[in-house]
Amino acid sequence: MNRRQSSRPAGLASELPPISYVWETPNRRPRRAEWDVPDPAAPGRLTPAMRAKLERIVRRAPEVMFKITGRTKSVAHLKSHLAYITRNGEIDGETEQGATLAGRSGLKDLQQRWEDDAGLDNKRRRDGSLSVNIILSMPAGTDAVAVKDSARAFAIETFGYNHDYVFVQHLDDKHPHVHLTVRSLGHDGKRLNPRKADLQAWRERFAGELRLRGIAAEATPRRTRGRVRKADRGAVLALRKRKITPDVDRLARKEVLSEVRGGRAAKHPWDEQIKGRQDAIRRRYLDYAAELQRSGVAADHVLARQIRQFVKDMPTVETRRHALKNELSELTNTRRRGGEQGVDAELRGHKRDDERTR
Repeated sequence: MNRRQSSRPAGLASELPPISYVWETPNRRPRRAEWDVPDPAAPGRLTPAMRAKLERIVRRAPEVMFKITGRTKSVAHLKSHLAYITRNGEIDGETEQGATLAGRSGLKDLQQRWEDDAGLDNKRRRDGSLSVNIILSMPAGTDAVAVKDSARAFAIETFGYNHDYVFVQHLDDKHPHVHLTVRSLGHDGKRLNPRKADLQAWRERFAGELRLRGIAAEATPRRTRGRVRKADRGAVLALRKRKITPDVDRLARKEVLSEVRGGRAAKHPWDEQIKGRQDAIRRRYLDYAAELQRSGVAADHVLARQIRQFVKDMPTVETRRHALKNELSELTNTRRRGGEQGVDAELRGHKRDDERTR
């Protein structure tokens, strides 16, 4: 994480990490974005780029969806995936060279070319990937042409110099989205192996391309919005859909149930770390709201109020374990109340029987 020094005196209670702390991922970023570059004359103050990003965040600009859906690890899998995203050639694809792949002949040509290239890759491990498959998506109602143009620009900037790729836009869903399939082996002989920080940088790049085309878009981590629970993996969601309890759910419930029944709370160091980080994020938002309030500019005062309301509306810090514990506690209380009501009903029934007997 970037630890730039603030111009404020050391020891002040308001001394916090730089403004980008509220939207950075915990990992080191591949490069510094414009909103990470401080003003040389006043390193601790908001720059126009920082202020613009704050505005987008607190005004809840739509978040881009950027997801690696999987990797193909065999020629058959690769050909099947290419057939899927083009609907067996019914939807045109576009390559890194700007060439359009139309119809089944275009699909077969691409499949054959990538199959031939895979055969020449003698350094690939047996379980090594042939391609990385990505989805870039925006909420319903977003201009589909802008989404496609932004995806094209993102792909050129990110992969065009070193990796072959093909992308296809799907419009049969309410969310306009693009499937981007990138060959793992680059022209420099290195394999594509994105890390967490790379994915965040890619999200931000895609969002930036959308903004250049007039689409309000942002790409912030969950913690920026006060959310700490990670999204469940696709395999876990698939098991739940089939009414099968995943091991991760079963073990988590077992641990939490033990705590609830025993009346004790297990201490987990990461819970305190999560809470401490969220507290720091909220303080940082309010720190800059105070700075904007002191500016004397009406627009800054409006943004300061919006920031304070944004912090107020943030959800409580709740991990998945906390949610399970609350759920089980509520279930226990409900059953207890139900049991007490059942006993009361039984007593009232006995009382009526006694009265009839008398």
